[in-house]
Amino acid sequence: METKAQAKFIRIAPQKVQVIIPAIKGRKVEEAIALLRFLPRKGARILYQVLHSAVANAGQNKVDIDTLYVKKIMVDQGPTMKRWMPRAMGRATPILKRTSHITVILEAR
Repeated sequence: METKAQAKFIRIAPQKVQVIIPAIKGRKVEEAIALLRFLPRKGARILYQVLHSAVANAGQNKVDIDTLYVKKIMVDQGPTMKRWMPRAMGRATPILKRTSHITVILEAR
């Protein structure tokens, strides 16, 4: 049985989270949580929270947590906040503050 958790409108660029995904995709949940806990990246902390939420959802569905593995992780781009930074000689440059939608799907083996 599949269990899913989503985090939407997270204030981190999708590129920064996608770097971490290959490290935990296909692993058992305990291994993935241990790995994410000690990675020195902001995206690892966010993925840890979403993965923890997916495990809690599986517990509510009465799925054995010891048999869960990370079936699929998706990071999609959310809306981009557009800001302007003043520069020299009256000019301005755009600042794009990107957001992410993160989805974690777990399945029991």
